[in-house]
Amino acid sequence: MQASILKSFRDIFSLSVLSFVIKVALMSMLISWATIWLIGDKLTNLISSYLAFIPWEWVSNSGVAVAKVMIVYMIFITINAILTSIMVEPLIIKLSKKHYPSLDIVGSADIKKSIWLSLKSSIIFFGLFLVTFPISFIPLVGAVWMLWLWSILIKSPTLYDITSLYQKDMDKELVSSKNSTIIAMIASGFNYIPILNILSPIFAQIIFLHYIANHK
Repeated sequence: MQASILKSFRDIFSLSVLSFVIKVALMSMLISWATIWLIGDKLTNLISSYLAFIPWEWVSNSGVAVAKVMIVYMIFITINAILTSIMVEPLIIKLSKKHYPSLDIVGSADIKKSIWLSLKSSIIFFGLFLVTFPISFIPLVGAVWMLWLWSILIKSPTLYDITSLYQKDMDKELVSSKNSTIIAMIASGFNYIPILNILSPIFAQIIFLHYIANHK
């Protein structure tokens, strides 16, 4: 796994990857802005109602504004992950042929299933985030919890995108394995760094590419 991570760091700052990341990030910003413009008032009312029921006064006092900023940020992260999953295949194939020319590409991700897995993961992520929102304020515990939540957002769709290139069916043991969760959490660490957070979903794709290709 360490070798896969090191290779991924070299790949992620290549021109082809960065140009892809910037394109997807701009699209994600536009869609996020449109989403907030459409549901901004409803979102504010929802947050106000939710915070009113939280028993911890120190969380409630943090204010609607802070909560709204966090949720807007989560919306951007989610959309960025979904668009990356939908658009990434040509780039991953290019990297696969560069690093593993002897490894045959035998399939392709079904766009409908890729979108479904992305939406399913997004719903689970947002549901858990909203229900456990106060945990994010707890030092250290909140940081690890958010990494785990973000890993849910990208793990299953990313594994499907990559494994579809090399085999017909996704390896269920790989999806549930400890290593796959750790990889997704490592990639999610970029979400703690403004601007660099746009690298998180593509970093997960590249790490899983190297990890899976090295275990074929």
